Amino acid sequence: MFKDFDMFMSQLKETNQTLDFFCDFDKISQNVEDIKLSLCMLNSLIGASDLRKSVETIWNRDKNAFSVMDILIAVRTRDKKKILDTVGNCVPLESMFASVDSVMTFLMETGLGAVLQNQQVKNLVDYVFGIETGLDTNARKNRSGHVMEKTVANIFTNAGVPFRQEVYSREWPAITDVLGDDEKRFDFVVETSSKVYLIEVNFYSGGGSKLNEVARSYSDIAPKINSVDGFEFVWITDGIGWKSAKNKLQEAYGIIPSVYNLTSVQGFIDKIRTL
Repeated sequence: MFKDFDMFMSQLKETNQTLDFFCDFDKISQNVEDIKLSLCMLNSLIGASDLRKSVETIWNRDKNAFSVMDILIAVRTRDKKKILDTVGNCVPLESMFASVDSVMTFLMETGLGAVLQNQQVKNLVDYVFGIETGLDTNARKNRSGHVMEKTVANIFTNAGVPFRQEVYSREWPAITDVLGDDEKRFDFVVETSSKVYLIEVNFYSGGGSKLNEVARSYSDIAPKINSVDGFEFVWITDGIGWKSAKNKLQEAYGIIPSVYNLTSVQGFIDKIRTL
């Protein structure tokens, strides 16, 4: 066991990020497209010698165009941000787009008005595309979990292994019985003629208390699932974050018979091919 575990640890990868991880340009483009018409109207503020008059012109034509101005300071409307107004009251940011006077206050106090008048921005559509790209980096944490699932799915597909994704434990009464009220959603299910493999996958590039919790949780449910005839729990995990939780992972490694990383997962594929 210890020799195998040492090999397992030596195989852990520093990252599982591919080039499409960093920016979701389809989502970015759609976000810009959704407000493009308003941005084009606001473009008339760029280089305006009389900013208030330009604001009034847009307001009289379509005052709703100003409702997208929060994105110009890299804030999303759905975040419901609040600010302190000039007299110290806490007010919704969106209230700054309720009148010509409040729009002017927004432009002047954020500094955006000077940026527009000095033509430091040439086109608000392009400008917002850049802002959306920057904000999209905040979504990387949410994407990171899906990257590992996508990687494993590709491995299975390339190996010709049929699988299902995001399957709930309630599908099997026997598994429900052993897990009790702890309903589980498995990342993958691989079914052979003799056994059903319930699979969890994850990747940790950094440490933290969550790793210990995950190892502890899987050490608990694996024996329960494996006690049911025809079922086996499989854990595919990777990432150098495990080096900070090596002891807990080693403990789980000794409890769970089927633990693989991205390098050793071929062993699982070879195993099910023989069944």
